[in-house]
This record gives sequence, structure tokens and C-alpha cells, in this order.
Amino acid sequence: MQHTRMILPGMILALTAVTTEAAFARVATDSLYTKAQNYSAALRFLRVDKGYDVVERDAEAAYLIFRYPTPERNEQSVTGTIEVVELDSRVTLIVKLPQMPQYHERVLSDQLIRKLREEYGTPPPRKPKSSKKKAKRGDSNKQPSHFEDAPPEDDSPSDDGKSSDSAEKK
Repeated sequence: MQHTRMILPGMILALTAVTTEAAFARVATDSLYTKAQNYSAALRFLRVDKGYDVVERDAEAAYLIFRYPTPERNEQSVTGTIEVVELDSRVTLIVKLPQMPQYHERVLSDQLIRKLREEYGTPPPRKPKSSKKKAKRGDSNKQPSHFEDAPPEDDSPSDDGKSSDSAEKK
């Protein structure tokens, strides 16, 4: 009897952990396309390609709420979302179908990335926005503060005249 009392709470805890994990399931995929390209492709993908009902959308916030038909549940559907999140120079697609196994989210995400490639081609390389911060940090480590009044070192060759042109443009 004591053995059963110890096993039962352990089983309940394990089931709770599995249920909680499934509720927060999602697939996040980095995208090399712009936020606007991701959002418009996701909307066309859901409505035109898949024929899903889009029940709510917000282009500015870049999210879509849609009804996902479930083959396992006899013609019932569940609510799903696609969010496009832009942070610095990165864009991330987040697909959520909390009531479904994660492979459903992965399949939708992969198909959407394929659609982006087909419609927009190979994305251009993006320049990171944080390069200025790194340059400033690197510059502050080059010279101690007591050399601030010293003229900057000229790394370019003196005979090509490029250093004087760049100073005039600034």
C-alpha cells in the first residue's frame, strides 16, 4: 500500500509535466526575409495555399490567428497562430498549435519557409545593426583615455590620397 502511495504522486507529477510542456509547444524559425515579407507570405500561405480560416490578423503587430483542421479529431479544428517577431536585424517566425503534436507546427513552418524562398528568391545578406556598438567598444580599448587628444593613426598608405578624400567627405 505504501508503495502505491509513492508511485501515484510521481505519475501525477509526470503527467502534469507532459501536459504543461505540450501547452507551451511552439516552433520558432529564423528567417532571412523582412518582417513585411514574412507576414504577407504567411497570410497568403494560410488563406490561399492551405485554405484555412484566418479569424484574426494584425499587419502592424505581424500576427495571424487561424483555424487548423485536425485529421485526428474527426473534422474538428483547433486555434493556431503565426507570429513574425523582429528584434534588431533578426526576424523569427513562431508557429503555435498548442493542442497538437509539435510535428504539425514544424510542417507548417517548413512549408512557409519554402514558400518564402519560392516567392522572393534567395534573400540578400543582412547587415547586423550592432556593428556600431562593437566598433565603439573596440576603439575604446585601443588607446587609454590620456591619449584622447592625440591625432588618429592613419592606417592607409599615404600615396593614394584616399585618407584626405574621406576626411573631406565627413
